[in-house]
Amino acid sequence: MATPGPQKIHRYGSAFKLQAVQMSQQSGVRIKDVAATLAIHPFMLSKWRKQVRDGELVGLPAPVDTQAVVELQRLCAMEQQFKRLQQEHELLKKAIRFAFDPKPKSFALSEQTGTPILCN
Repeated sequence: MATPGPQKIHRYGSAFKLQAVQMSQQSGVRIKDVAATLAIHPFMLSKWRKQVRDGELVGLPAPVDTQAVVELQRLCAMEQQFKRLQQEHELLKKAIRFAFDPKPKSFALSEQTGTPILCN
């Protein structure tokens, strides 16, 4: 078991924060993907976005790495496709179970004896 100790606090420069905010504002990019790429918590990135909106965080950001933005957009698209394929797979499994499950047998009573007889 790890003993509790002082936590390391990361201090990020304003250029890094502004670049992260700028990356998160690209179309087709989610905050959580940018945060994961930069190894920061999504809440921290949301906080920085709010600081930029409120004018508390200002400056010139470093140029955005377009390759990273493209990769984030590709990741987002692949996650959506994966989710859709998982749903389709589950639906197909249910359809196969439904199609190949034995049909429930029904019983009818014999008019003469009153005993059940199996109907197909």
